[in-house]
Amino acid sequence: MPDKPGPMQAAQRAMRPQLPKRFYKTVSVGEEQGGFAVLLDGKPMKTPAKRSLIVPARELADEIAREWEAQEGEIDPGIMPMTRLANLAIDRVAEKAGETAVEVKRYAASDLVFYRADEPEGLVAQQEKHWEPVLRWAREALDANFILASGVNYVAQPDSALAAAGKEIDRFAPPFALAALASVTQLTGSALIALMLAHGRLTPVQAWNAAHVDEDWNARQWGEDAEAAASRGRRLAEFEAGAKMLSLTKTT
Repeated sequence: MPDKPGPMQAAQRAMRPQLPKRFYKTVSVGEEQGGFAVLLDGKPMKTPAKRSLIVPARELADEIAREWEAQEGEIDPGIMPMTRLANLAIDRVAEKAGETAVEVKRYAASDLVFYRADEPEGLVAQQEKHWEPVLRWAREALDANFILASGVNYVAQPDSALAAAGKEIDRFAPPFALAALASVTQLTGSALIALMLAHGRLTPVQAWNAAHVDEDWNARQWGEDAEAAASRGRRLAEFEAGAKMLSLTKTT
């Protein structure tokens, strides 16, 4: 007979938000004015702000529909990253595109790939392997020459490099392409990795690995606990949704 949950476990369960029950039978995709909508029992979905959830690409709507079809007894937003990102694009980025672009530009000013370790030798080599191609791409594709730093002390970057990166960031149209770029930037800690991914010069796997050089090095040295692994899995799902949205909206 299984043990009864202790007081702490019972309290934690009580604090968990009550998930809504699945209220629909069918999920489909329909063409609407301005794009494609996910239909629940034939009715178009709404965002949390009660706006129409219409996306510009059929494949993007299909991705969202798959998330809703996969829900069984309850609807768990925590395992629906594409839906959440689409909602964010429509409800926030559409109204605050300027602020969103500024957030991405802030990452470019202190990008992950600028800050290099002095030791150990293996970590230095991994950073060089994964990050130097990103800087080389920025120089060649954007005409942005950034300065490297040793350690974590902030180094101001040249205005010309920041302007070149900013000009490229401004090319991402709100709400969807910009929302996806912002999400990938935040999850990787690197606007340059996100931009290179958007241009198809990195695969999603390459971009994810480049963003986690330090984390992967530490895990190989010291191991990774279950909580860290679970957190990484959730972040990976968010990243994959952002990468997919980037690939589907960059040219729409």
